[in-house]
Amino acid sequence: MDDEYPEVTQADFDRAVLRQGLKPVEKKQRITIMLDAGVIGYFKSKAGKKGYQTLINESLKKVIAEDQADQPSLESILRKVIREELAKASA
Repeated sequence: MDDEYPEVTQADFDRAVLRQGLKPVEKKQRITIMLDAGVIGYFKSKAGKKGYQTLINESLKKVIAEDQADQPSLESILRKVIREELAKASA
């Protein structure tokens, strides 16, 4: 009996789009990083079943989000510039 499905190759996996629900999800990238033993110990003790690498990743994403929140948005910059220009024009 012949298999009716073609063989799946690495190229097929490379072209695959990961999805969560219907939204595409970014693939994770494997890296090598050197961290202090205390840092790893801390995250391992906090992680539980989740996995300490996942916890480190989530912590880094929170830091990025907070850093981006501290940056003024394009809208607020434009509003400030327009107010300043209007104030100069009416003076």
